[in-house]
Amino acid sequence: QVQLVESGGGLVQPGESLRLSCAVSGNIFDFIAVAWHRRPPGKEREFVANIFVHSGYSTYSDSLEGRFTISRDNSKNTVYLQMNSLKPEDTAIYYCAARRHGRDEYGKWGQGTQVTVSA
Repeated sequence: QVQLVESGGGLVQPGESLRLSCAVSGNIFDFIAVAWHRRPPGKEREFVANIFVHSGYSTYSDSLEGRFTISRDNSKNTVYLQMNSLKPEDTAIYYCAARRHGRDEYGKWGQGTQVTVSA
């Protein structure tokens, strides 16, 4: 069974950067798109960014102000989220999720990785 495994989270200071990775255990081309979502403490889960596996086309939450970049390396079955100029409000559990061809929803989720931004 295909699994998504996130890594790269941690504790950083405001203004620093982190790169998250989402490794797809199977064939990434089984999915049309992979997305990052996050759940801040005490809040609902929210969309961060997504990328279409074949084309590389990506979209982002407007709230990110251009600080994050999503990318993929299909040869490694991995999607990345580069996060720059991190702010305390970026503190959250970050999840990657994948959407299969012909589906509207992201039906496959990873276990999440904690990102904490604090001085």
